[in-house]
Amino acid sequence: MPSPRLFVFGPGYSARVFADRLRAEGWRIAATCRGEDKRAALEAGGIEAFPFDRDRPLADAAAALEGTTHLLVSIPPDAKGDPVLDHHAADLANLRTLDWAGYLSTTGVYGDTKGEWVSEAAWLRPTGERQKRRVEAERGWLSLYRQYGVPMHLFRLAGIYGPGRSALDSVRDGTARRVDKPGQVFCRIHVEDIATVLRASVARPSPGSVYNVADDLPCPSHEVVTYACELLGVEPPPMVPFEKAEMSPMAASFYADSRRVRNDRIKRQLGVTLAYPDYRAGLRAQLAAERDGPPTA
Repeated sequence: MPSPRLFVFGPGYSARVFADRLRAEGWRIAATCRGEDKRAALEAGGIEAFPFDRDRPLADAAAALEGTTHLLVSIPPDAKGDPVLDHHAADLANLRTLDWAGYLSTTGVYGDTKGEWVSEAAWLRPTGERQKRRVEAERGWLSLYRQYGVPMHLFRLAGIYGPGRSALDSVRDGTARRVDKPGQVFCRIHVEDIATVLRASVARPSPGSVYNVADDLPCPSHEVVTYACELLGVEPPPMVPFEKAEMSPMAASFYADSRRVRNDRIKRQLGVTLAYPDYRAGLRAQLAAERDGPPTA
């Protein structure tokens, strides 16, 4: 009997960690790519690669998806909608080998709760255009489940961090900032814990389910930067009032919303125990791994 096959639309940071974990278990992995350099990198890592983007659907979707038992979609919607749904909804609806499918969304769909806690049952009140597109994409993916039985699961991810994309890295490269906006809190999640949640869902499929993926400690971003500086033994950058902080419209948009996201469901329904329940655990582990270096033979 052939091993399970995961097909990934958009093997970015989080999706690649999950795919690599399954590949280590003996799974077959296939993924989309946007250019020949990306294709070569995926194939060098043992991943079958297929060109895809908004302007270039899968050349032969039936062949690319053949034998796929699990599907992960990690491509965000654009101004025209969700490119995967727009090009391949019918192909996925007809994919009879599929046992599980996941869509990586964002907790941004909840909008601004002014720091109050939200669960998966909360009303969706997105405040920005990008978040509104996510809500529409979620509806599209859930409609595939309701209309055609595609075993879809939604994962609303908090701010993602991990090796290469953490406060430790931004402090080292000089881009870390401490912005002070009283009452502002952010939620975050370590990339390895995302993979753990996805793997737990694969083991306990519940099509149509929605899961918040966040750690246990929402807090202001400047606290994380301060702690990273303490670990590295450097002076933290000065606190800058939000009103005086010069930042791009994209960066400023993240400060439009303040919310605390409940993660009870991943623990109760999926049996997940977070390896990094707060940013302190995640940053300490990253620094320890860097100092220990790769294992020697």
